[in-house]
Amino acid sequence: MGNLTIYILRAVIAISLIGSLVVQTVVLPLIWADLESEGATMPGRIAFVVILGLGVLTMQSFAVCVWRLLTLVRKDAVFSRRAFRYVDVIIGTIAAAAVLMFALAVLLAPGGVAPGIVGLICGASCVLMGMALLVVVMRRLLVQAIDRDAEARALRSELDEVV
Repeated sequence: MGNLTIYILRAVIAISLIGSLVVQTVVLPLIWADLESEGATMPGRIAFVVILGLGVLTMQSFAVCVWRLLTLVRKDAVFSRRAFRYVDVIIGTIAAAAVLMFALAVLLAPGGVAPGIVGLICGASCVLMGMALLVVVMRRLLVQAIDRDAEARALRSELDEVV
């Protein structure tokens, strides 16, 4: 991966993180006030705003881990054991986002929201869980790549000794 690609991805991540801070500091309080003015119950307001806030937090965690992985790519160290902690957090954040999405669907189901919207949110939750499972598979590929790299280094070392 070239440096230009890494810089572009970092710019996108930085913009996303700035946008997420705006959501946390401006949009969530506005949603709270809007729900209050519409007469939503206190537990409903709390649940809705907490689910949205935690959803933003999962995106932020995901973004920071991708940033760290990009740093490892730039240092040509992505095929190392250090990458696992970031990949594991990415898996966790995607799975958490899926659970939060499903919780949002459950929260909206008894209300005045169209059943199709609730179904779409449940479908999005399933897609997120599928993405988490895909990253689990990719993590396994990373394990295999690291093992093969270690094997190749050992063989090169043996070959160098022979030559």
